[in-house]
Amino acid sequence: MLWLLAHDSLARLGGGGVSHEVNRLYFRWYGVLSHGSYPVDDRMWQYPPGAGPVLLSPALLPGLTYFQAFVALTLVADGAIAIALARAGTRPRDGRHPQARTLHGALLWVAALPLLLHIPLARYDVQVTAFAVISLLTSARSTRACGAFAALGALVKVWPALALLGTPRGRTTREAWTSAAVTAAALLVALATLFSNPFDFLRQQGGRGVQIESLGGTALAFARHAGWQGAVRYRYGAMEFVGPYVSTVAAVSLALTLAAFALLLLWRVRARRWTPATPYDAALAAVLLFTVTSRVISPQYMVWLLGLSAVCLTSRHTTQRPVAALVVAATAVSSVAYPVLYGEVMACTWTGCLLMFVRNGLLASAAVLAFARLWRSGRAPAAGRPDGEE
Repeated sequence: MLWLLAHDSLARLGGGGVSHEVNRLYFRWYGVLSHGSYPVDDRMWQYPPGAGPVLLSPALLPGLTYFQAFVALTLVADGAIAIALARAGTRPRDGRHPQARTLHGALLWVAALPLLLHIPLARYDVQVTAFAVISLLTSARSTRACGAFAALGALVKVWPALALLGTPRGRTTREAWTSAAVTAAALLVALATLFSNPFDFLRQQGGRGVQIESLGGTALAFARHAGWQGAVRYRYGAMEFVGPYVSTVAAVSLALTLAAFALLLLWRVRARRWTPATPYDAALAAVLLFTVTSRVISPQYMVWLLGLSAVCLTSRHTTQRPVAALVVAATAVSSVAYPVLYGEVMACTWTGCLLMFVRNGLLASAAVLAFARLWRSGRAPAAGRPDGEE
């Protein structure tokens, strides 16, 4: 991955586009943040306040350039995830389940992350994923730590809050969610004190359109071959479709996201059985559902799904093994779509359309399967069958 990043200027590796995010965009934001303010009226800045400290963190390594320090810290986060998964896979959960753990999760993370080529090293999604992974893996030992790490991740990129969806009802949920709320409030107060304009990002979110790599974007790409008169433009830091019916597709995506949220709430209300892996399975299913219904599916989103899939595979109680396989397959196709053949995707050629159809089809299948298996696992166990047994 480091070798690929060093040769990022090669056409098949993105022609410098992958490292551009850190070299230009992150570094520009670093300059603004280092003067005590979040970016203002910047359409590209669409991240919660917690992203600020992450983008400032390369200052901790003053002997390196910003790019070198950013990559080094990303590798540290990558290593932290691998170690956490390995420890979770070798430490028995309790005396009742001495064989409940497995190293498959650590193996998936180490083996599958390079399928994204050098993209993970030039985005801060590995750092965000570290918060979610550690939150889930600490849930069995410290509910307060689980909530705190989920809150820290949520203030960087929102989605780690979903790590709390599957916490068992009662005291565990109250402690985890209270810890998350207190941690988030404390950090927001600190950031609002240290920086000006911490909530300006909210003004930029509403203008997002339909990214060409999303499910809705795939539908519009095929529509171009049927005569639809839309076009692809660079907007809000991504390649998006503009033209007739784009707003309708965006509205449908939002409606599907709301429907996914309703389904997850229904599962939580009706679930009657929790296994040691239920919090892991619920987090993966939730992030998959919100990913596939989003107007934006950037390639780095696969880092999140790999991390959560790896957490699921640390437990033999998980129901998500086939889902993890689909996520790995989607990851491999995703790196072909970007950066290798991104020109085909932007031009909406048949090759580009089919690539996105396969990648998004795998993700949609994974989302449906993940929720279906999560739903079934939440039913009361059959008479005579031990709890937690599939």
